[in-house]
Amino acid sequence: LDQKLQQRQARETGICPIREELYAQCFDELIRQVTINCAERGLLLLRVRDEIRMTIAAYQTLYESSIAFGMRKALMAEQRKSELEARIKHLRGEKMQLEEQVTELETKCTEIEQTAKERKEEEEAKHKEEVEFLKETNEQLKKNLESLLSAPKK
Repeated sequence: LDQKLQQRQARETGICPIREELYAQCFDELIRQVTINCAERGLLLLRVRDEIRMTIAAYQTLYESSIAFGMRKALMAEQRKSELEARIKHLRGEKMQLEEQVTELETKCTEIEQTAKERKEEEEAKHKEEVEFLKETNEQLKKNLESLLSAPKK
């Protein structure tokens, strides 16, 4: 067995199909020889061999399905990542638009406040002029009334 392993350059560790084939041949030969001496033991070893082969096949199927599952999950994660990156880009654009809108509205508010302040100052100035005019008019009317009342009677 060792000689055949070296001839066929089988790996000593890990999964090696050459080593697996040679061990299977060796085990089959052992089963054949044991069956010649004792049929019950031979049948028992056949059952052990078949059970081991089924277990290995189940492990291979499990391994392959887990690899497929991992690949699906990796692809889904990659797809989700690209979707999230697109959403981030969209939201950043929306944020910039909203910030521009805020700036425009703040500018409009400042302009409206300035206009209202100027209008108020103008109205106060007009009101002050009107009050001054009415005071002057009132003074003149008082003077006229006093002069009329103080005039000598004939």
